[in-house]
Amino acid sequence: MPGTNLTREEAQRRAELLSVDSYAIELDLSGAQEGGTYRSVTTVRFDSAEAGAQTFIDLVAPAVHEVVLNGTALDAAAVFADSRIALAGLEAGPNELKVVADCAYTNTGEGLHRFVDPVDDQAYLYTQFEVPDARRVFASFEQPDLKATFQFTVKAPSGWTVISNSPTPEPTDDVWVFEPTPRISSYITALIVGPYHSVHSVYEKDGQSVPLGIYCRPSLAEFLDADEIFDVTRQGFDWFQEKFDYDYPFAKYDQLFVPEFNAGAMENAGAVTIRDQYVFRSKVTDAAYEVRAETILHELAHMWFGDLVTMEWWNDLWLNESFATYTSIACQAYAPGSKWPHAWTTFANSMKTWAYRQDQLPSTHPIMADIRDLDDVLVNFDGITYAKGASVLKQLVAYVGMDEFFQGVQAYFKAHAFGNTRLSDLLGALERTSGRDLTAWSKAWLETAGINILRPEIEVDGEGVITSFTVLQEAPALPAGAQGEPTLRPHRIAIGFYELDETGKLVRTDRIELDVDGARTAVELPAGTRRPAVVLLNDDDLSYAKVRLDEESLKVVTAHLGDFAESLPRALCWASAWDMTRDGELATRDYLALVLSGIAKESDIGVVQSLHRQVKLALELYAAPDWRETGLARWTEAALEQLRAAAPGGDHQLAWARAFAATARTDAQLDLLQGLLDGTEAVDGLAVDTELRWAFVERLAATGRLDEKAIAAELERDRTAAGERHAATARAARPTAEAKAEAWASVVEGDTLPNAVQEAVIGGFVQFEQRELLAPYTEKFFASVKGVWESRSHEIAQQIATGLYPSLQVSQATLDTTDAWLTSASPNAALRRLISESRAGVERALRAQEADAATS
Repeated sequence: MPGTNLTREEAQRRAELLSVDSYAIELDLSGAQEGGTYRSVTTVRFDSAEAGAQTFIDLVAPAVHEVVLNGTALDAAAVFADSRIALAGLEAGPNELKVVADCAYTNTGEGLHRFVDPVDDQAYLYTQFEVPDARRVFASFEQPDLKATFQFTVKAPSGWTVISNSPTPEPTDDVWVFEPTPRISSYITALIVGPYHSVHSVYEKDGQSVPLGIYCRPSLAEFLDADEIFDVTRQGFDWFQEKFDYDYPFAKYDQLFVPEFNAGAMENAGAVTIRDQYVFRSKVTDAAYEVRAETILHELAHMWFGDLVTMEWWNDLWLNESFATYTSIACQAYAPGSKWPHAWTTFANSMKTWAYRQDQLPSTHPIMADIRDLDDVLVNFDGITYAKGASVLKQLVAYVGMDEFFQGVQAYFKAHAFGNTRLSDLLGALERTSGRDLTAWSKAWLETAGINILRPEIEVDGEGVITSFTVLQEAPALPAGAQGEPTLRPHRIAIGFYELDETGKLVRTDRIELDVDGARTAVELPAGTRRPAVVLLNDDDLSYAKVRLDEESLKVVTAHLGDFAESLPRALCWASAWDMTRDGELATRDYLALVLSGIAKESDIGVVQSLHRQVKLALELYAAPDWRETGLARWTEAALEQLRAAAPGGDHQLAWARAFAATARTDAQLDLLQGLLDGTEAVDGLAVDTELRWAFVERLAATGRLDEKAIAAELERDRTAAGERHAATARAARPTAEAKAEAWASVVEGDTLPNAVQEAVIGGFVQFEQRELLAPYTEKFFASVKGVWESRSHEIAQQIATGLYPSLQVSQATLDTTDAWLTSASPNAALRRLISESRAGVERALRAQEADAATS
């Protein structure tokens, strides 16, 4: 992939040598409507600790015209190679460097991304710089600990708007001159340029006044619910400023919904970019609003943790992301007036299952990962960095106390504002406020890999009185190829006792909180304590561990999982059942039966939608092949029943409509989809709006019911960027050799598709019922993936490496082919990791299929 791979040692050496004062960056984007390249002029002032020293500055550019160091012009052709400009003969103390280059617009979501909206034929630009992509726009010392001020001057087409980290100035002759930023890292600088639509407000409290802005493309303006977004934002400002005891540190706060964004959002200081799929064109469930709110709060939390105080090197990326995740969900759960006080339920059933899945792959790693270079960090935005880290922070809060935790955070912000830190800086602050020695805790939780299993061991007498209660902790062997050793850890957990009340609800009758440490931990109970119907370890989800139920509790939960009065214990039991299915401890057909027995009683729409995804995945990958069709038929029939029974116009009806559409298979079911699409059929209260239409179209295309002409006609109804992506998915989903060959060629053999369109094509190409049609592409994948990896940008290459791996070909032959390729191809560490993770998915599916077959 383009760009030299900066190593940790190189970054440390450069940080020892340099301190950077300021950047002045001039960009001429006046030709952005046509694309191509643009002129970039960077003037950077920095100090060197040594006279005569040499170093380098980072730049990815098609052409470099001038390099002037301390007034002396250097031979640009001689000093610029790959992504570095060599700098020799530095002066001790102040130095000044000027670099004039032509930089390139991208369509990959990296650097300065350029998108043309088919609705108005206007170009829209935005930057995305994490991890090493500011160097695609201006020359920079591209590492987080070389902070500086950044002053942007931008020439843009007439009538356009330019937004950056500093407040937006009035332009003169279409030139926008911004004030310098505070000292920040290069990766959180930003420019968003184009004829964007905007809505403005202000956050005011106790004399503080922060301008707020929300931006999107004009073609989405009618769908922009700005008041709702401002409400969530203000809630975050209130809660974070109270908990952090530090005022918002930047001059304004803009949130910009931008097209073709690779991630959920990015925490650029004062100018957060967010994927514009969060501007909902059609009806979505409350779960989608909850996820969007968490994203908004996550990025706002980063303004303090990440932007104000920044990690020294990328091995503490986990802390950056985990802190934002933990505090955003805590804000949703605890802030006065929050619409989502059940946010920890969502966390348990989505984020945590992601973490458990990631932690059982051969690539599992300690939370505090060993980041040797940029390649390492680029593939480390994973379930451990985000979800396991946030789970462990929740455990840490339980361990030290919430008040003590935030008191330590307050001291940390005050001590390190606009600086860089290591994990030890935060832990030291928490030790001082809590009085706890966190050395052993940190070593056990942050420096080791893998997951623990907690089981209850309960003995009772003939009267049902508990005579002995022990929590057993196991540390399973790590996956083959993983680094490290199994580790028992200290856990702060709650244990819930549940009984069935007179209405048939499972209600908590007692709660015990204790520290679990070692292989066996005795639970002290008052004499005469009777065994409840259900004993639930890790109630309230305080710790990070796989939990198993004892035999008696499992019987009750199997019969009454949907009857828990509260959503969180239900979510914990659902998550445990899913984990057991993935581990082959619960047969797929038994998991399906469990879901069908309880899902109608599940009120939490986020949990319902998670169960939809998990059942579909289990049936596609974990069911014994000779039973799979039976299971899919049973599930689809149940989905249709639930669709018809759901309250008209409600979230559950919409969720069940999507679940039904995802697996509709019989002629009658597909006829119903077609009828809903053309208006000859109806379900009371179900609005078949734009996005739901596309869900039906994609399924009908995948089953051969709709051809290219029908897809084109649907696209005529929705001539938008989203419509183009959906049409690309539908075309690639068609069950013909020609459609597959066309899709493959556009992604693998061509390299012109924008990131979002490529992702849509891959999503359509991989259809679980088309295994035989896709079988020839296993060989093609392994013949091409290394070349793709070495020639495309990281985001584009990773989409292909993970999305086109033959995950549906669940067989020993796929494992053998993968192993042979890993041996012969000698991929670099990042690509090896991704392929090994995909291989582990096939291996797990094989085991689960065997377990399912054994129950037949």
